[in-house]
Amino acid sequence: MEDQQRLNNLVNEINVYRQQAELIQQQIEMIQTSIAEVDALFATLEDIEGKDSVEAFVPVGAGSFVKGELKNTDEIIISIGAGLAVKKDADGAREILTGQKEELKDSMDKMLANLQQTTDIVGNLQAQAEQIAAAAQGNMTQTMG
Repeated sequence: MEDQQRLNNLVNEINVYRQQAELIQQQIEMIQTSIAEVDALFATLEDIEGKDSVEAFVPVGAGSFVKGELKNTDEIIISIGAGLAVKKDADGAREILTGQKEELKDSMDKMLANLQQTTDIVGNLQAQAEQIAAAAQGNMTQTMG
């Protein structure tokens, strides 16, 4: 009976770590999305830099857009976090974006390390659970024989 309790505890612990791994995976996906958005902004800056005006679709809400013209493409209002934004030229915007991308990559590296650690723990716990289950099965076979 003691083995059954240990097995139940291991199964519960495995489930907790699996849920944690799922949350970490979701965080990794969010970071990857943010990196893709930064990359898209880099590309947009390249496309508009040095042009007097650029035609673009401007979001007006509810997934709808109006064709418009962007003027003064030398000034970019860029988010610096915490709901704050600053006005920069293209080079200044790229500098901020480069820093943001590095921070995102650092966060992703940490999340990937956490995911690996959590996955390793789950593997070790599963091995322990399988040993207990195999031993319990062997004991049952011996008592029946």
